[in-house]
Amino acid sequence: MWPKLGAKFEDGWMAVVRRDERLDIAHVISTAGQRPKIKALESFKLERDELDALSRLAQGKQLKRFRCTTLLVEGEYQLAQLDALNVPDEERLQALRWRLKDMVDFPVESAALGVVDFPSQPGRPGGIFAVAAAQDVVGQRMAAFDQAKLRLEAIDIPELALRNVAALFEESNRGLAFLALSKGASLLTITYQGELCLSRRIEMSPEALASEDPERRQQMLERLALELQRTLDTFDRQYSFISVSRLMVATEYDSAGLVAGLADNLYVPVQAMDLAQVVDFDSLPELRQLERQAQGLLAIGAALRPAA
Repeated sequence: MWPKLGAKFEDGWMAVVRRDERLDIAHVISTAGQRPKIKALESFKLERDELDALSRLAQGKQLKRFRCTTLLVEGEYQLAQLDALNVPDEERLQALRWRLKDMVDFPVESAALGVVDFPSQPGRPGGIFAVAAAQDVVGQRMAAFDQAKLRLEAIDIPELALRNVAALFEESNRGLAFLALSKGASLLTITYQGELCLSRRIEMSPEALASEDPERRQQMLERLALELQRTLDTFDRQYSFISVSRLMVATEYDSAGLVAGLADNLYVPVQAMDLAQVVDFDSLPELRQLERQAQGLLAIGAALRPAA
């Protein structure tokens, strides 16, 4: 059953994020003026299906005591960068549906929509990121949590989860490029003043970059560096008022080697992501390993969601 009316939930967010054949859960407490605290980070293999895993975690990890958030995965949503909508706020979503009707392959009239504003150069029109997901995709995710008797209060996307992490590393009035390498593809974001400015998927896996074949590893590294440099150059031309201070890298394989290789091929400083610089996780010594941080990155980022 749901917690009784008026029951108190634990502070912060509990993120429950599917990654291939596992579920990652992360509990993070964010308090204004203080470093966020990661209170829990665990991974569980999916033995049957997601509903079965959610039901077992609801009992075994007492997830019913938390406000939960989750992420859609690639293929379940579409993200479009558009010019700002010149309409009153109350008409924004309807105008967005009209703009998106020829851009998505599902009925936009019933789609779940979200809008994220991004910084613009002074004196120029702003822009937005529009997120759209089919009604049945969102409905199925909500139904799974509901059947497991979990309080799902937010559904987000990986790009915004990474934004939440990147914002912690930003320098004042400087942009930050953030590269997260995961199985199948890599996600590059650029943020500025805590807002997402650019998002791009790069077809490059961390396994390829950690190949035991030195020649193949070097080829993959040079290819990745070229893709990153082109993106940074394009961003610099389009957003000349934002200076990107550095590239932060999170990978599950050979973090030090990848950072060193990219640093030799890019004009911006390259650093390995180390959450110890910006958050506390005193009760989780395994997070001292950068690769473990990268494994749980999306769940941690989702749980860093601003308070409702």
